[in-house]
Amino acid sequence: MARVRVRQHVNPLSHKYNQPIVLPDWNQVYSNVTQPLHLDIGCGRGKFLLNMAPLFPEINFLGIEIREPLVIEANENCDRLELNNLHFFFCNINLFVANLLDSLPSDVLRWTTIQFPDPWFKHRHLKRRVVQPELVNSLAQYLVAGGMVFLQSDIEEVAKEMGDRFLDNSCFEKQHSEDWLSENPFPIATEREIATFNKGQSVYRLLLKKELD
Repeated sequence: MARVRVRQHVNPLSHKYNQPIVLPDWNQVYSNVTQPLHLDIGCGRGKFLLNMAPLFPEINFLGIEIREPLVIEANENCDRLELNNLHFFFCNINLFVANLLDSLPSDVLRWTTIQFPDPWFKHRHLKRRVVQPELVNSLAQYLVAGGMVFLQSDIEEVAKEMGDRFLDNSCFEKQHSEDWLSENPFPIATEREIATFNKGQSVYRLLLKKELD
């Protein structure tokens, strides 16, 4: 299959990404919709989840991506691998996270990962970053008690801001005493993580837990 070429960055505030979404019938997507759910926000081409899903058939995986051609490609790969615990969905997560999670069974969201999001360095573009207070508040609402959030970036400033925004919400608590988590808690690394280490650069990671009710 030819690799789809798409823009590396898109403006989530543009009109194109503010259109209403049509949610799937999750019973048609997953063979068992009540399994624990792992939500990966900004999944790109989906390689992380395409490798995770076969390892953990008892978990449902959902990848969210704002670049629709990548979602189409990822779902084609998912179908080719006949994975019935994985789906990719095109939407602007900051606008539709509540709609999306409210459409799923309650008490299934156990893990959320946000890995190497677009940094949007210019000050006037900071509102384009994916981790906004509204997203954190929605995840705090829908994650089960004890649910985990894993964040990582190759840019320390971005990782720190993501962590600060989650920790500003009293529901979340960091799970390590050091500033950064030294090891990835998952057995699969993203393409960006591998490329960063191959260049001899650092990855800044945080693991947080939603406190028990």
